[in-house]
Amino acid sequence: MYHKTIPYRIFSIFNYVLLSVISILCLLPMVHLLMVSLSSSAPANAGLVTFWPIGFTLEAYAKTFDNTNFLSSLWVSVERTVLGTALAMIVNTVAAYALSKEARVFRARNIYLWYFVITMLFSGGLIPGYILILKLGLMNTLLALILPGLVGVYNIILLLNFFRAVPKELEEAAFIDGAGYLRTFVKIFLPISLPAIATVSLFIMVGHWNAYFDGLIYIKDAERLPLASFMQTIIVQHDMTKFDPSFVAKSERTLRASQIFIGALPILLVYPFLQRFFVKGIVIGAVKE
Repeated sequence: MYHKTIPYRIFSIFNYVLLSVISILCLLPMVHLLMVSLSSSAPANAGLVTFWPIGFTLEAYAKTFDNTNFLSSLWVSVERTVLGTALAMIVNTVAAYALSKEARVFRARNIYLWYFVITMLFSGGLIPGYILILKLGLMNTLLALILPGLVGVYNIILLLNFFRAVPKELEEAAFIDGAGYLRTFVKIFLPISLPAIATVSLFIMVGHWNAYFDGLIYIKDAERLPLASFMQTIIVQHDMTKFDPSFVAKSERTLRASQIFIGALPILLVYPFLQRFFVKGIVIGAVKE
């Protein structure tokens, strides 16, 4: 039986206190943002709101959801995140499964693997990427936001290492029962690799939801902008012309607070369901080369 010593208990208490303080510091900005969005315009603009609403009102949220440009941007981000994550996971998992095979099974494995690694170290650049999207006729379309980031080499390496950790006996047993590589991949490797798949899916999901720069350069119509790009124009560039001028004049801060909170809320809701897979997926995918 393991007996906890006094130094160990002191360290545990210090560790819990430190992590609790860090967690509170991470939550306080979101709480403050929520309180500002729920406050009336006068105390919010005066900077009087801290961690409790002053003059509780939902006017900022009502105006935000009454704005058709905001709603269309929110829907574009949902489409981009769902479709982009699904397509990226299909491509990355299939590539990782193939590259996880030994050279005697997949003779060109090392060539393809180094090809992927080189693309991770050296990108084509912004201007060639823009020209490529333009020549393919993808400008101002949803595919312009999804296709350039479809293949993530870092994600492939994580999944590759996870697949290599799966016991070979499982695959050999499937082959004996008459299964091919595709059926073995779907029936055995995918269910076993759920922690790694959840981790990589979270990476891709957060990346798509928070990406704003590609929307600014590839999308020309305001109603087709993803939410992050739309929020960048109204928060960073201070372009509030898409809202009612009379309301913006007195409630600009509460509007921005409500939009930032709404933009962060989907990821905050999804993360707790994937958190239990997160650490396991990262650790197992990182212990092998």
